[in-house]
Amino acid sequence: MYAIRTEHFEHTVSVEEYMEKCVDVEEFLRYCKECRNYGNVWSCPPYDFDPEDYWKKYSTFRIVGVKIYLPEELLPGTYTEEEREEIFERILYPKKEELNQELFALEKDYPGSVSLSGGFCRLCIGENGEGGCDGKTGEGGCARKDGAPCRYPEQMRYSIESLGGNVGLTVTRYLHQELQWIEEGKLPEYFMLVGGLLLP
Repeated sequence: MYAIRTEHFEHTVSVEEYMEKCVDVEEFLRYCKECRNYGNVWSCPPYDFDPEDYWKKYSTFRIVGVKIYLPEELLPGTYTEEEREEIFERILYPKKEELNQELFALEKDYPGSVSLSGGFCRLCIGENGEGGCDGKTGEGGCARKDGAPCRYPEQMRYSIESLGGNVGLTVTRYLHQELQWIEEGKLPEYFMLVGGLLLP
């Protein structure tokens, strides 16, 4: 088991400013359409509502970021997609669940608020890695693929990017950090998970 070092970052901004600086629904919908979760996971587009209207229901956005440093012994290697997924399962996804639980706790502290998840919902993750964080059903992934309603609507949350938010710009502008990416099978020094809390 690896000892994982993390750093925590927060910034609070008005929804009006955030939408002006970081939200472009049309642009990010184009990116979403290239993802296998588009139309297959309830936390992902297309939606039966306008994402801009969703933002506008709230006045304040508390951005929460977690920087997850990967163990140094993993950095020199080159990894296949399957090997990277294994690393994500051991390191990234548990930290994502911790962030989501932290945000759920904040929801209880601030009545009328709603959290935005760090990435797509994994509540009903399937064997193929699709859809939806804790493998509650493990029965083939999100019910959306079967035309069925969400199994856990009280727990499912949208992500910043699924509502048109630019996470890269959010990280640099408000958290004063930079995203790093996997390049040619090489892992970055760290991953950034970004979620938040929308407040009335």
